[in-house]
Amino acid sequence: MRYPLDFENRFDKTLLFWMGRYMHSKLNSLSNRQVNDPQMLARIIAQLRTGVDGIETLSRLAKEARNAGLIGINTYYKPLEKLYIYLTDLGLASMKEIDEELISDFLASATATLSDATKKNYRIAMINFFGYIDKQNGDMDSKAHHYGIELKNWGGLSGKSGTKLPSYMQEAEVERFLEAIETHPFQTAVAARNRLLIKLILFTGIRVGEALQLKTKDLIPEGDIYLIRITGKGNKARVVMIKASHINEYLSEWMQLRQCESDWLFCNKKGTPLTQAYVSRIVEKILMQAGIRKEKNGAHMLRHTFATMLYLKKRDLVLVQEALGHASLDTSRIYTHFDKERLKEAASVMDDIAGGGSK
Repeated sequence: MRYPLDFENRFDKTLLFWMGRYMHSKLNSLSNRQVNDPQMLARIIAQLRTGVDGIETLSRLAKEARNAGLIGINTYYKPLEKLYIYLTDLGLASMKEIDEELISDFLASATATLSDATKKNYRIAMINFFGYIDKQNGDMDSKAHHYGIELKNWGGLSGKSGTKLPSYMQEAEVERFLEAIETHPFQTAVAARNRLLIKLILFTGIRVGEALQLKTKDLIPEGDIYLIRITGKGNKARVVMIKASHINEYLSEWMQLRQCESDWLFCNKKGTPLTQAYVSRIVEKILMQAGIRKEKNGAHMLRHTFATMLYLKKRDLVLVQEALGHASLDTSRIYTHFDKERLKEAASVMDDIAGGGSK
């Protein structure tokens, strides 16, 4: 049986429902060879099938299931318990607001002090949970929401089994990229739109999804800059700025051409919003023209480029957090790994001792 992705009036209730359904499926699929209290396990499964009234109840049932002999249940439940707290604190309105970037943000803050083995368990738990929802959700028209959470580029692990730090462009590459934006052979009808969109993302570090949700009223001219009102994850608002000289030409041209529904700033020829996949495709084409190849060539790499350059120039982690709209400073902390001058200080910590002891 399939269930609507969002069906409760409150996000926390909907998330709790999906966690309960997922836990029910895990109790039925985990090995029961060590179960020492079958009656207790049967009662727990029955209660999960009918639903739980709160996260405290779900936590208690997970603990009782472990005590009954399903010792592997905590591997799947503990990460979900922390995820529930993290997501409900953000104040999300819909399950559709969850995406891979948000889950990566969660993992960065929730697993910072944990071992690699535990981090792997958290990653597996996230992939399994959202994979379960992918298969079990569907509306009246049999349309399902697909998360496709893979976390292939989550940088929380170290060693060969981990993933690399986010890809970003060096300053010289940014210069080539900007030149390629100007010369790329876009169709005339969308050239100004695409150049405006890509520059907004690169020069402000906003998420692609945030850029595509902009309305014309969100761009507020103030002297030689534009204030841009952003509605981020969890409907949290923030303001970013961009110099008018960077976008005035293309903004003026696009405003004369655009025919968008609902006051969207960006739209396709039908008047409806662009997709993130489309934006990533055009970014990849521009990068290819500029001769720039990264492990991740999508549009999100522009956000990493902005954040990296902001940190390296200002050395202010709080500023990076505020500019990017990160819920946790721990998420922003990854950009300190690109600080070569800071790392040089670590490399020279033994200089006095080594120098004094040499002949």
